Amino acid sequence: MNTKRLSIISCIVTLILLIPLISMQFTDEVNWNLFDFMVAGFLLFSTGLMIDFTLRKMNSSKYKIGIIVTIVSILLLVWAELAVGIFGTPFSGS
Repeated sequence: MNTKRLSIISCIVTLILLIPLISMQFTDEVNWNLFDFMVAGFLLFSTGLMIDFTLRKMNSSKYKIGIIVTIVSILLLVWAELAVGIFGTPFSGS
């Protein structure tokens, strides 16, 4: 894998994770601990790697778009489940 792409993915993940970190300084509504940041970082980084892999290996634009939409949809569903427990699994803490 190209180190430039890996650096870009890492920077984007870091910037996204800075949002809750900065929010925690101004409000008590956002209350993340180290484990929350680690899980979110893993989810975002693995999603970025899967999207990069899809962009590099797929030839058809239709398949690229379909697979990327599927990857992002799965990320959003997992994120929502971990955040508020929309499906009621044990992972949500409910």
